[in-house]
Amino acid sequence: QVQLVESGGGLVQAGGSLRLSCAASGRTFSSYVMGWSRQAPGKEREFVAAISWSGGNTYYADSVKGRFTISRDNAKNTVTVYLQMNSLKPDDTAVYYCTALRGPPTRETGKYDYWGQGTQVTVSS
Repeated sequence: QVQLVESGGGLVQAGGSLRLSCAASGRTFSSYVMGWSRQAPGKEREFVAAISWSGGNTYYADSVKGRFTISRDNAKNTVTVYLQMNSLKPDDTAVYYCTALRGPPTRETGKYDYWGQGTQVTVSS
């Protein structure tokens, strides 16, 4: 059974930090590109960040570059993916989804094969 379970969301003031975690199991996710996408109210889902299977390459949306950092831990049965978010802005308010892709890295959210249930991040001004 495939599971991508996010945690770490919450309410934070502008300028603050949060770290999201995603525990992925049920597939050999150590060979998958892992990523984060988000969806704000009334907006389409958008790519936030992705990391190659080895962790050697990372990709970011321009809107978060320099503020967010994606990383991963490829343990034997469960892959954990992190998103460290610093200098948060009210525009970062959204539901954040963990994603997994069996293929080359991409910023196209529609190409990701698996999605978590999402975790809410709210940044107050």
